[in-house]
Amino acid sequence: MEEERTVLIFDGSCGFCTWAARWVKRWDRRHRVRLVPFQRPGAPERYGLTREACEQAAWAITPDGAHHRGAAAILVAFSEALGCPGIRVLYRIPLFRRIADALYEWVAAHRGQLPGTRPYCEEHPEECAGARSDGVELA
Repeated sequence: MEEERTVLIFDGSCGFCTWAARWVKRWDRRHRVRLVPFQRPGAPERYGLTREACEQAAWAITPDGAHHRGAAAILVAFSEALGCPGIRVLYRIPLFRRIADALYEWVAAHRGQLPGTRPYCEEHPEECAGARSDGVELA
């Protein structure tokens, strides 16, 4: 399904991920990015993804249907939010890409220990198929 905005799919049961997604949204004054927790029923499939892929990394899907994973997704989201295409171009530089990917993978592996905010799915359980940050299903 094609969107008019870039969609940032994030882990709504993660406080750090929720904080980062909201930070993107704060900079998005032209409303170019739509935040979607992957726990929303049907969200991964709607964008051609699996739940497993979304558990491993954030994803950005641009209006042309291109899928960007991990560090690339974050750069695409910030690029769109700020209206600055140059941010996205940085990922094409091999050294920058390796550093960004390594940093993203470290953050993803340690996101449960990083500071954040109340997870999106705890604030909006009706939208999130019963997900909680501690892995326990909500009733």
